[in-house]
Amino acid sequence: MQRLQNIQGHLNPLSSQPKYYGKTYKFTSVGSLKGKTILISGASRGIGLAIGKRAAKDGANIVILAKTAEPHPKLPGTIYTAAEEIRKLGGQALPIICDIRFEDQVKKAVEKAVQTFGGIDIVINNASAINFDDAISQDMKKYDLMHNINLRGTFLVSKYTLPHLLKAKNPHILIMSPPINLNPHWFEGKIAYTIAKYGMSMCVLGLSQEYRDAKIAVNALWPKTAIATAAVQNVLAGDEGMKKCRTDEIMADSAYVILTNDSKELTGQFFIDEDVLRSVGVTDFTKYKADPKVRDEDLMPDLYVE
Repeated sequence: MQRLQNIQGHLNPLSSQPKYYGKTYKFTSVGSLKGKTILISGASRGIGLAIGKRAAKDGANIVILAKTAEPHPKLPGTIYTAAEEIRKLGGQALPIICDIRFEDQVKKAVEKAVQTFGGIDIVINNASAINFDDAISQDMKKYDLMHNINLRGTFLVSKYTLPHLLKAKNPHILIMSPPINLNPHWFEGKIAYTIAKYGMSMCVLGLSQEYRDAKIAVNALWPKTAIATAAVQNVLAGDEGMKKCRTDEIMADSAYVILTNDSKELTGQFFIDEDVLRSVGVTDFTKYKADPKVRDEDLMPDLYVE
């Protein structure tokens, strides 16, 4: 019961949360993503696929890394259906079965991507596992899964793509992780998940500093509100809560702004999707609501955003 109350406490509407003060950024567009090769982990569905589809509209090459080759009873899409969607939008697609927990699979996937498209320009570290349990209840297999996918997988994918990003024009690494907020509230009831996600965020801090002089932009992107994905539906919000989310298109549009920005200009940033779009003149976010009838103040804020 306490665990359920903890989770519900993180899903209160925006109207009951402290006022969020966003940031404004100056983006310098360097053009479209046409011809760019973008490797995305966890791209068979959700935010990863949405980012791939947005880039496909420009004619980008999308390398889809995911484990789902066969349909899942509770999760939509496979790497092959994702590839079909991307091709229909005008992009090229390379679906690769890859479990990013394993070094040999990541290394082979990167090699195949380079052999197919001649290089890698952009990396999206999106794959992530989620489980909310307090310390006593935490299943250690789930603990290991989150840390091996979220943190180790992010590091592995970055490690093996960096040599190719060093050769790219306007290279980017974008990691789907939150700003590091040390308010104890964000650890309560989900210590393992929070540590795993903050590990991804620490990769942003470290990699952005290591490759600042090489002009590789390494940034994080996180949603202001909950996003209507299968993970949110199954773990957090349920069917009713999904109505109070925004769609993954807001993350895709925000990622597009970041990835078309001059990589020399902004690195080591923890972007919030709404801040990114407001910075380029977007003021109406109605189209991103999962249910247009839900009031702005009733939308669910995402974790770690205050």
